[in-house]
Amino acid sequence: MSGTLYLVATPIGNLGDLSPRAVETLAAVDFIAAEDTRVSLKLLNHFQIKKPLVSYHEHNAASAGQAVLSRLLAGEDCALVTDAGTPAISDPGEALVRLCGENGVTVTAIPGCCAAVNALAVSGLPTGRFTFEGFLSVNKKSRREHLESLRGETRTMIFHEAPHKLRPTLADLCEAFGPDRRIALCRELTKLHEETRRCTLGEAAEYYRDHDPRGEYVLVVAGTEPETTAALTLEEGAAQVLALVESGARLKDAAKEVAEHTGLSRNALYAAALEGRK
Repeated sequence: MSGTLYLVATPIGNLGDLSPRAVETLAAVDFIAAEDTRVSLKLLNHFQIKKPLVSYHEHNAASAGQAVLSRLLAGEDCALVTDAGTPAISDPGEALVRLCGENGVTVTAIPGCCAAVNALAVSGLPTGRFTFEGFLSVNKKSRREHLESLRGETRTMIFHEAPHKLRPTLADLCEAFGPDRRIALCRELTKLHEETRRCTLGEAAEYYRDHDPRGEYVLVVAGTEPETTAALTLEEGAAQVLALVESGARLKDAAKEVAEHTGLSRNALYAAALEGRK
């Protein structure tokens, strides 16, 4: 019988955010696959957990993934952790999860911190529908194509960004969405210098021309306002009714059909169309 892969979410700053269940899981598995074993070792030492660590990151995902899978198929349990946050979300862990799924290995999530969701929650922007866009490409053409594809996006958009790339990213966001679009810039979440700046893209670009970006950022950007269809006038509705009549429909049936599609009163449409036939 194969083992289980546990996706253990780790703190994004404050070590107190590691859940008791996560601690129990890390202490119980046979080994831990970590993005950076040095970072994970500090976490394990803090909680006095001693477990074998193996390296699993984007540069060795293919070979390391197969090695982890072999041990899982042999019956060992493994915890997958990133340096901070939830494994497999904008993370090479997704390839390992897929590999396990293809080979019948059970994958269980141990929930916890996720910077994107935390930033969305404190942004003050609509949270009912959102899209996670991760890091924008460093390639100028690719990132502009990415942003161009989001011009009509009505959902709230979430991006990750490093401090040294924040200024050009804000400039690109301004160009793509306009300087008046709302944004929440969340940095150092759960850490000592946590800050959320709520403003427009133009105001953010201006602020960071004079202030050096510090810490890792989550950018929460408002979607575009959905286009509203202009309400049909009674006169326009009556014209649609008469067009249906000319194609062979009875006046009563035509008025009913147009009413169902436009929300206009069937009786008012009937009367207006009747008047228009005179």
